[in-house]
Amino acid sequence: MSKKIVFGPKKDFIWIDIKKDDENVVQELKNQAKLDQELLSYALDEHENAHVEYDAKEELLLIVFNVIKKHSERYETAPVAFIVKQNELYSFTTAKTAYVTEFIEGLITRQPALSCLSLIFKTLYQIVGAFFPIIKEIGKKRLILTEKLKTKTTNRNLLELSDLGMGLVYLVNATQQNSLLLAQLKKLSLYRSLTENEQEELEDVEIEADQLVAMANLSDQILGQISETYNNLLNNNLNDTMRLLTIWSLLLTVPTIVTGFFGMNVLLPFKDSPFGWLIIIFISMFLSIGLLLTILKRIK
Repeated sequence: MSKKIVFGPKKDFIWIDIKKDDENVVQELKNQAKLDQELLSYALDEHENAHVEYDAKEELLLIVFNVIKKHSERYETAPVAFIVKQNELYSFTTAKTAYVTEFIEGLITRQPALSCLSLIFKTLYQIVGAFFPIIKEIGKKRLILTEKLKTKTTNRNLLELSDLGMGLVYLVNATQQNSLLLAQLKKLSLYRSLTENEQEELEDVEIEADQLVAMANLSDQILGQISETYNNLLNNNLNDTMRLLTIWSLLLTVPTIVTGFFGMNVLLPFKDSPFGWLIIIFISMFLSIGLLLTILKRIK
């Protein structure tokens, strides 16, 4: 096992931290067969959605909660699981979510008499709090990119804006799942057995999670509006370019038609005139200018 620490009001709880990216640790846990295999599979699954399960008879609680991935190139989230079985608390983390273990260690060091559920709720509160700096960081990057795009709309800046948008999709989805999980916790029979202090701690986490959802949604809407605005600008620029090219193609068509007409091998006006070519150029210019004025008038 990675860590094993005794805590609680009467030192009656054991916290066991499982590094689920360590195959030896995971295999050792499976061989002991202390935990239900189905719940264990949920806890070890790297793609598990946030949810909660509770079995009152077995005194078994599973919480899968979304957390920010540290040391990741993009804004991503991953599930961290907590299993409570009687007097044992199991946490399941990876190298990129190991900071959750530090949260738990810090809480036990500062408040060794915490109950098992209080420890979980306070840890969830800190996990939710870790999202806020990331959302603010995305907001700062969005402002910088917006200023750059006002100066020059480049593909690189647009791709960076798209990356921010994709990162926010993960964060919004993760925060919404966490908020729903906390609401489900209050509907379980477990909630009625919580102490008043534990209920307040759970409500604090829920309030913080709801604020995070609102903040993430707002940031996502702003970023989406900016992306839509620049898409519209690019479309307008493309339309203007196509209109200009169409006008030029029409104007260039007139001299081609006129010179093609006078190039036929039949009797034509100005055939014997020494200024015939100037007359043909004048006719072409006159028709082209007339066509240009007509187009500009329609555009106006």
